[in-house]
Amino acid sequence: MSVADKSYLESVKKQFLYYKMLGEKAMDQLQPEQLFVAINEDTNSIATIVKHISGNMLSRWTDFLTTDGEKEWRNRDAEFENDLQSKEQVLEIWNKGWNVFLETLNSLKSEHLSTIIYIRNEGHTVIEAINRQLAHYPYHVGQIVFYAKQLKNSEWNSLSIPKNKSGNYNAEKFAKEKEIKNFTDDELKRLK
Repeated sequence: MSVADKSYLESVKKQFLYYKMLGEKAMDQLQPEQLFVAINEDTNSIATIVKHISGNMLSRWTDFLTTDGEKEWRNRDAEFENDLQSKEQVLEIWNKGWNVFLETLNSLKSEHLSTIIYIRNEGHTVIEAINRQLAHYPYHVGQIVFYAKQLKNSEWNSLSIPKNKSGNYNAEKFAKEKEIKNFTDDELKRLK
């Protein structure tokens, strides 16, 4: 594996784990019933967003290198039906999707990165497919975080640099020696 390919795969793995943790930390701050709130018929609840992310992951990453990413068995429209009943079900489906996705991502080797895979009959290199999902999943995790902040009935525990704390955060960072590392290294530790 080339250094660049290894670095790329390590970087995207860390970024996906970071966004997975952001979603989980946001949901953890809510009362179970808040996961099912939709403010109008054009808005998805957090539970529904989780169903969609999981459905996408299961379809895209099952037999990733050998079958089209839009599986015949996927019912995308049903992902937007709010039929989950408990926080446990939400977390179960969340983890089911993430587990399939991360297992596949962890199995990839540098020789796979230029392989052509298909999503709805459109060819993508493996790198393009990963990047596509690196835009898609954080988009929805951002929705979860934003919605959770709106629904929270008490003080929100910030998942990033807290409001009015940028100066302190930067001072701490610049007090350290320069080093090469992924930004998620510190963030994953901080959020645990």
